[in-house]
Amino acid sequence: MMGLIGVEAIAAGGLALLLYNQLRTMCVGMVTGLGNQIAGAIARGEKRTGTDLPDEIAHEEVRTLLRSGLAVAALTAIAAGILLAALGQVFPFLGQSGEVVRLAQPILLTIAPGLLPMLWLNVLRQFAVGLRRAGSLFRVTVISIAVNAALDAAFIYGWFGLPKLGLSGIGLATTLVQTWTFLTYLRTVRRDETLAPLIALDLWRADPAVMKQIARMGTPIALTYGSEAAITSIATVFMGTFGPVALAASNIVNQLAYIVYQLNIGLSQSSSILVSRAVSKHHLDEAGGIATRALAISFSIMSVIGLVYVLFPQTVLRPFLGLDDNPAVLTVASVLLWFAIAHQYFKGSQNICVGLLRGLGNTKAGLTNTLIGYWLVGIPAMALCAYWAGWEAYGVWFGLCLGFGVTSLLLWRRFIVDLRAGQTQLHVSAPEAPSMERARA
Repeated sequence: MMGLIGVEAIAAGGLALLLYNQLRTMCVGMVTGLGNQIAGAIARGEKRTGTDLPDEIAHEEVRTLLRSGLAVAALTAIAAGILLAALGQVFPFLGQSGEVVRLAQPILLTIAPGLLPMLWLNVLRQFAVGLRRAGSLFRVTVISIAVNAALDAAFIYGWFGLPKLGLSGIGLATTLVQTWTFLTYLRTVRRDETLAPLIALDLWRADPAVMKQIARMGTPIALTYGSEAAITSIATVFMGTFGPVALAASNIVNQLAYIVYQLNIGLSQSSSILVSRAVSKHHLDEAGGIATRALAISFSIMSVIGLVYVLFPQTVLRPFLGLDDNPAVLTVASVLLWFAIAHQYFKGSQNICVGLLRGLGNTKAGLTNTLIGYWLVGIPAMALCAYWAGWEAYGVWFGLCLGFGVTSLLLWRRFIVDLRAGQTQLHVSAPEAPSMERARA
């Protein structure tokens, strides 16, 4: 939709949205572990009853986790929204052009309030995923895409008597859709026979101890997700130093990669929940098969999408350019699509590995390995290839892919080590298997 406004809007709006995604991703990380905790509670309840039906102790534990997760989400979103609005003032000091700064700052103000309903939606999502009822979110998401596009156009062109707000209108549309999506999904969850009896929205009754437990598990995840978003944000800032054309082309390709990335996020979530259930039931031998299947599905999908990029690059890119079919942007973006293919394999597999480790109860390894892969390899490689080697925009994306590739290998190795350690401890311990924390120790 930004392409309907112009190339400068793609450059400025993309920069603002990457900063938004930086904080949004970290906020989501704070509550991502909630799904694993709920899955573990249900699995332990099933183990106590010896059936596929958990006991009432597990049900009450789920309710406590939900209301505490909503409270953590509220505090996190409010703090992040204030920070996001303030960060727009930093753009002039990052080498961005004056027009990009002028267009980017207002959208941050209109998009920041949407963090609260967005994060509450993610709490409900983790609640449903933990109970293996994730399908209920799909319908809401598909409808929200159409609603978001309609609102974007209404604020761009002033339809239905609405003011013409340009980029800031796109930010406002995002906030409105986040609110609508949360309320719609809440209604959907309330109608689910499995989920409805376990819903507890009275976050003012949240258990401080459980909130701390969620925050302790969520903080490393948030920092891991933040580190991942940061390397992309830094790459975008680097791209901005090569002018609006390079920045717009990078934002378009990054958006394509981000859309495809959601498939891997889904695989990461599902495999993580299944591993958590296997750990809670002391069935660690199942975890390796879950990991193999998740990566096989991911690589198959990434291969098909990569083939589409190679065969039909202009068809893939043109919708993002809107009415301004800029040949310079199209040329640069067409080359960057080749980097996007590698990017999707590496970034997707590393996210799946983060989910697998979270399923084992290890949320710290993701942070440690991303710090190495991103900050010691990826970002220096971007700077060296872009400026010292003179590859400019292509050097930035080469370094980005290198950082994700190294991180993916490190995380997969960590998962194998943790899984084998857990299996060894489980086989030698009797009668009760140790926790994964003890296994890693």
